[in-house]
Amino acid sequence: MLQMHTKQPISAGIVVVAAGRGERAGSHEEGPKQYRMIGGKPVIVHTLENFMTWEAATHIVVVIHPDDEALFARASRHIISATPIDTVHGGATRQQSVLAGLRHLRDKGVSHVLIHDAVRPFFDHQLLDRIADRLSGGATAVLPAVPVADTLKRAGSDGTVLKTISRDQLYAAQTPQSFDFAAILEAHEKAAASGRTDFTDDASIAEWLSIPVTIVEGAPANVKLTVRSDIAMADDKLSNARIPDVRTGNGYDVHQLEPGDGVTLCGVFIPHDQKLKGHSDADVALHALTDALLATCGAGDIGDHFPPSDPQWKGAPSRIFIEHAAKIVRHHGGTITNADISLIAEAPRVGPHREAMRANLSEFLGIDVERCSVKATTNEKIGFVGRREGIAAIATATVVYGGKKR
Repeated sequence: MLQMHTKQPISAGIVVVAAGRGERAGSHEEGPKQYRMIGGKPVIVHTLENFMTWEAATHIVVVIHPDDEALFARASRHIISATPIDTVHGGATRQQSVLAGLRHLRDKGVSHVLIHDAVRPFFDHQLLDRIADRLSGGATAVLPAVPVADTLKRAGSDGTVLKTISRDQLYAAQTPQSFDFAAILEAHEKAAASGRTDFTDDASIAEWLSIPVTIVEGAPANVKLTVRSDIAMADDKLSNARIPDVRTGNGYDVHQLEPGDGVTLCGVFIPHDQKLKGHSDADVALHALTDALLATCGAGDIGDHFPPSDPQWKGAPSRIFIEHAAKIVRHHGGTITNADISLIAEAPRVGPHREAMRANLSEFLGIDVERCSVKATTNEKIGFVGRREGIAAIATATVVYGGKKR
């Protein structure tokens, strides 16, 4: 319940119309356009969250297609709303779907209702407040609209222009179209009883019964997502506006040293009087970085993907592991932006090989060499590293998520 600086408070029910098939948006594995992903969430979730967080909303009913139960359940599974949200099945036309939503609200104690297209996710609370202000001031029907800006032409069936239409007093209608609840329910019931099915919006039904409709300033951003390109542009808009999903993963590994002829670090073989003991080539640096990458998308660790007990990895070059981890990251929509490895060893000296190691990381990960760092330090002859019993590595990977999978 919200007092909008006027004499009469309103209790607003919300009907979100989401039963359409959206053929103009093209076929898609995610289903109708209201369930397509934009900015990391389904379109309908953006719409519902705008209403859920508006303090005048007291009850929300979503009108869905009977075939979309599972789609809606999946889309809304993470929604937490203090405002009750119900679903009902829609009909063959938008008009029938709206009537189903209105009938569901009959016993919910709402004084007014806002009827909104699920595929208009870019409205804001300022628009809702303007509507509520008019309703609470006594308006029976309120239509958000924006003045027509384009030059309008009337053309014949052959495409020849017949006339230029004046834009004066012309408006493009938007939703939510909003009404005194009892008045619009009665209007919809009478339209259904009369057999009329040609109304293109709810305001036109009110006009049919001579209910005065008041225009309020709409929002230019409150566009309807109709075709595939609309959805792509909406995704770009939201993705660019979001706080970047930057994740950092850490990895640590250690391998024992034993007598030998050299060690492999970051894919570079360094002659030495010891070698690293391990099932693969025991590249402790790449093993640590593999874990760091996997950590950024919760994909387990190196042992989950390459079990030491599996004989096929005996002596295998560790670039296989790091390239596999990079592929998993990209499959999850991640872009690797930085890789940093610190090696802790008394010997051999890493400095002379650092640039070759960085070049390898650049190649293995598919990123610029300036984004690859390799550092080394001793352990000041303390502990197992100081006694030259092993080499340890600490790795950090930075990955930005949210892009398209590739």
